[in-house]
This record gives sequence, structure tokens and C-alpha cells, in this order.
Amino acid sequence: MEIIGIIGAMEQEVATLKEKMTQVKELQFAGMTFCEGVLCGKNVVVVRSGIGKVNMAVCAQILAGHFQVNKLINTGIAGSLCNDINIGDIVISTNALQHDVDATGFGYARGVIPQMEKSCFEADEALITLAKNACEKVNTDIQVFTGRVVSGDQFISKDEVKQDLIDTFQGLCTEMEGAAMAQVAWLNKIPFVVIRAISDKADHSAEVDYSEFEAKAIEHSVKLVCQMLEDLGE
Repeated sequence: MEIIGIIGAMEQEVATLKEKMTQVKELQFAGMTFCEGVLCGKNVVVVRSGIGKVNMAVCAQILAGHFQVNKLINTGIAGSLCNDINIGDIVISTNALQHDVDATGFGYARGVIPQMEKSCFEADEALITLAKNACEKVNTDIQVFTGRVVSGDQFISKDEVKQDLIDTFQGLCTEMEGAAMAQVAWLNKIPFVVIRAISDKADHSAEVDYSEFEAKAIEHSVKLVCQMLEDLGE
């Protein structure tokens, strides 16, 4: 039986998905509530990880180890790192890395995790295509992009920090969890994709834009994920 793990960092991101679920069974692990049930005809576990990479890594490993999920989807919001990507648009990961890993003192490039085989984790091609097609079906009022997602335990709201991320990592958007899930997925050999709705421009306007556009960004993500599940296996 295939089980799909769906992770959001905040309650707002998963609340609507939970409302749509049937046959729900809740289990508690590590202070997180895992909602096991059926969504759009598919067996899923929906959970709020909490914000930040450690919360995400713990959450993803529980999904992998206890629930033995076959796929991992991380949905949520992010700041744009590309002028062409506007607030409300969607970014689907081709890969993900952690921009705040810095072992340059040992001769590693920024973003490289010491003594690991890789540090930039590739999303599953089939899930990327599925997510892109689903977004184009249900979110016709916005653009959808595929590219690199960069993650770190920082809310990016300074122009100079944003530019540094662009110059160093060539990411399309920045957030605080996706690459942690990607690393756990890679370690457990689970196909994954990170889906991010843009809530701000990751610059001096970020704090204002984030609160104003968060609700719309989440709405786009929920519609996309539901369409993905409906299309899965067709």
C-alpha cells in the first residue's frame, strides 16, 4: 500500500488539507500530530513539522521510519530569489540545498555538508512533472517555475543577504525547511518534491508582504497538492 507523507511547517499550511481528509487517525510523536487517513482517494499522512530544519528533519524521519511513506511532499511558502517570480507564484524544486551550512574553514564550499556524498539533493522527476502539471490545471492565475530551493534557519529580509544567496547558490526561492526534508528523503531513498508558494520577495519588503500574502500563497499550495493526489497513478 502506497502512503504519501505531506509536510507543512505551519498549522495554516496543513489545516485545510486535514479538513479534506477522511478516515483520520491521529498519532503523536516528538510533539507533532501526524494525521493518517485518506485525501483525494490516496493514503496520506499529513503533519505540521514546525519551523526550521531540525523540526523538519525529525518529522521527515518519523514519516520514513514509523509510517514507511513511499513519497514525501513538502508544501508551504517561501521568499523569491528571482525577479521573474512574483508573490503568489509557485516554485517546484528540481533540487534543494542548505545555504547556511558553512564549513569553509575546512576547505569546503558554502552549502557543502562535510563528509557526505552529496549536499544538493535532487527531487523526483515524476513528482516534479506531476506538481507542475497540477499547478497549471488549478492555479491558472499564477506562474509556476521549477528550480533550486535553498533552505536555512533564517527568515531572509535583507537585500544584501538575498543577493548573496542568488550569487552563491542560484536558487529560485529561499525558505527554512525543504532541504532538510530532501536530505532525509535521500538518506532513506524516498522520492520527494518541495512545493513553495511565494509569499514575499526575501528583501526589505518581506515582513510586510509575508503577512499580507501568506493566506493566498497557502491556498495555491493546497489546490496544487490536492490535484497532484487526484492525478497520481493516472
